[in-house]
Amino acid sequence: MEFVFLIFLPIVAAIFVPFLYMKLKGIHTGWFVLFVPVALFIYYIRFVKMTMDGGHLVSELQWIPSLGISFISYIDGLSLLFTLLITGIGALVVLYSIFYLDKTREKLGNFYVYLLLFMSAMLGVVQSDNVISLYLFWELTSISSFLLIGYWYTRDRSRFGALKSMMITVFGGLMMLGGFVLLGIMGDTFSIRELIDQSSGFVGQSFFTIALVLILLGAFTKSAQFPFYIWLPDAMEAPTPVSAYLHSATMVKAGLYLVARFTPIFAASELWIWLVTGIGLLTLFWGSFFAVKQTDLKAILAFSTVSQLGLIMSLLGAGAITYHTNEAIFGFAMFAAIFHLINHATFKGSLFMIAGIVDHETGTRDIRKLGGLMSIMPISFTVAFIGSMSMAGLPPFNGFLSKEMFLQSMLALKHFELYNFATWGILFPVIAWIASVFTFIYSFYFVFRTFTGQGKLEALPKKPHEAPIGMLVSPVFLASLVVGIFFIPNLVAKWFIKPAVMAIQPTLYSHPSEIEVHVAAWHGFDSVELWLTVGVVAVGGILYSTLSKWQKLYDIQPNGLSLNHFYDSTMLFGERGMNRISRFYMTGLIRTYLLMMFAFVAAGTIATLFGKNAFVVDASSFAPVNTYGVLTAVILLLAVYMVLVAKTRLSAIIALGAVGYSVALFFVIYKAPDLALTQLVIETVSVALFLLAFQHLPKLHSHGETKRNKLANAIIALSVGVTVTLVALSAHSQKLIPSISQYYKDTVYSEAAGGNIVNVILVDYRGFDTLFEIAVLSIAGIGVLSLIRLRLARKESTNENK
Repeated sequence: MEFVFLIFLPIVAAIFVPFLYMKLKGIHTGWFVLFVPVALFIYYIRFVKMTMDGGHLVSELQWIPSLGISFISYIDGLSLLFTLLITGIGALVVLYSIFYLDKTREKLGNFYVYLLLFMSAMLGVVQSDNVISLYLFWELTSISSFLLIGYWYTRDRSRFGALKSMMITVFGGLMMLGGFVLLGIMGDTFSIRELIDQSSGFVGQSFFTIALVLILLGAFTKSAQFPFYIWLPDAMEAPTPVSAYLHSATMVKAGLYLVARFTPIFAASELWIWLVTGIGLLTLFWGSFFAVKQTDLKAILAFSTVSQLGLIMSLLGAGAITYHTNEAIFGFAMFAAIFHLINHATFKGSLFMIAGIVDHETGTRDIRKLGGLMSIMPISFTVAFIGSMSMAGLPPFNGFLSKEMFLQSMLALKHFELYNFATWGILFPVIAWIASVFTFIYSFYFVFRTFTGQGKLEALPKKPHEAPIGMLVSPVFLASLVVGIFFIPNLVAKWFIKPAVMAIQPTLYSHPSEIEVHVAAWHGFDSVELWLTVGVVAVGGILYSTLSKWQKLYDIQPNGLSLNHFYDSTMLFGERGMNRISRFYMTGLIRTYLLMMFAFVAAGTIATLFGKNAFVVDASSFAPVNTYGVLTAVILLLAVYMVLVAKTRLSAIIALGAVGYSVALFFVIYKAPDLALTQLVIETVSVALFLLAFQHLPKLHSHGETKRNKLANAIIALSVGVTVTLVALSAHSQKLIPSISQYYKDTVYSEAAGGNIVNVILVDYRGFDTLFEIAVLSIAGIGVLSLIRLRLARKESTNENK
């Protein structure tokens, strides 16, 4: 089976969702949608054994083969891991949404169409071997996430968050596309596998560094790295199922996937290692520091997501050092990155769902209004506790294991002697430890400020109670994975982590079994990371217990110095600037618009012709000038002059017809009867239409034009005429390839069975083009007719009111 088609299964299913929503209102639409991610997960889980053995599968669907662009589904350890996260977490999110979204009040038809569209886009991103198709799916994730974040479009904050996320991620996507194009130029291929095979020859090329930076811009914007993270907190205006799906396991992980997939190509560059590791650590610290400031449950989780994404990013950068040294610890870092990626999907997905449950059952997410919910919502508290303790890096939860590996990897950086890491590397474990302290604080802050302490139940918008069983199934399942992975980490490593690491570092390993990493919770009292964790707990505990005394320090920061203020100011400045420009040229006169367009085209074309030395005239191929041609030219010029000086519409129409018939005479004189016949028909029909509409045409008047305006019009008209003439002469004089006209002459009768070459070109050779032109004209005609009818109806309504 060509499993590449499975990427499009969610999109195909989305076609039927609106009909199911409209026809079967008694059944929640989510039950039908749930089948899609479940079926895909069951199908893809079969490939785990294949990737454990170091294998891969390829399935191709041709798209634009002439340009080397195809839909190629490439399944290896890395893409399979992400595919299972997309479909597995997707199934849990759909199940959760069935109980979270009311089938009578919500537009579920829209919601699930957007969700399935996003699912297909993510599958395409992680499975595409062709960078152009990867970019297509990448931007589709931005569009579908825009629709999901703005699902509650009547809310200002939802629309603002949706637009902000799309602006930043689409900007990054465009930068990334530039990097892909440069890679394609360097490697003469768009295949990621083929680019990896040639990567050793890229480092010295002039485009290499530019491509590296552009691709990282795409990854950093999508995975909310500093300073592009600002879209993620505003995206929390989306429904909680969207946040649990996009912002814990899928969309924000796309940038991490991109960095991991392109590590074999760029790891040889010290810039890659410094940028990925440094920006990752800065994001980790920044997100964890500002998470403590937040008072909205989902905002806390948003900043915590930013920090956790930074942690994984820094590990991917540290893991890239493996290409420069044989020290096993840096291969250990890549292993830790994939391990924490899995762990983060489990504990953060469950926490987002719990935040949604608290909001759903109490009517608020403001942590200042919450507290004392533990006895009322014991199951929710248990899940929140497990997820938060895992996020804080405490045992016996999976986050503890990957956090210990993270600290160990950061400690190793200060011993790496290349690229000044031995000097600056000491900062990496320091920043990592400080960020871990704040991670501990916001984890405790989230769970204990919500569920313990003095309750304010009477002040809540709704009387709180435990969520229904259906809404708890998904977070409870994820919480059980958080605990379960802690006890079987090496089994998870064998099935998923090692095959993924091998896919990231294909030139270093030939089989997953060669990755000699053993995960253990206990390394003895002499392990430095253990004492770092003890320090995190001690300092974090003290700071959390005194939080009320120092949390107000966050208010010192002026709003004008924030990145959000910079974004808002930039958007406002752009909007005002564009309004000024629009007011300058949007005069309401079509003549003004035509003048601007003609002036730009003439100036640009003439500058290009002479700037590129493209103006060449070869008179040897010109047709001889005869008496008839001269007389016709004189008639043509006189007719044009009559059009310019005409005082009435009728005389202008007659003179314009004379211009058209004169051109037809030129075609006859120079032996182009087919063109002449076509020109005569068109000119006759045009003149007839002008005359039929004569009584509806406005009278000619000068519109108060001055001599200066007329001079400007004359200059632009002359420029356009000169431009067209120069282009025609140059094109005729230097043909780079043989003219297609001979092919038309040879085949117009034998192949197309026609006599008039112009007609055959229009209806046969360019049949689809003509068909679409007719369709466009028909649509325009319908639009004009609708406007006329609306105007008539408004007049009738006005008369009746009188």
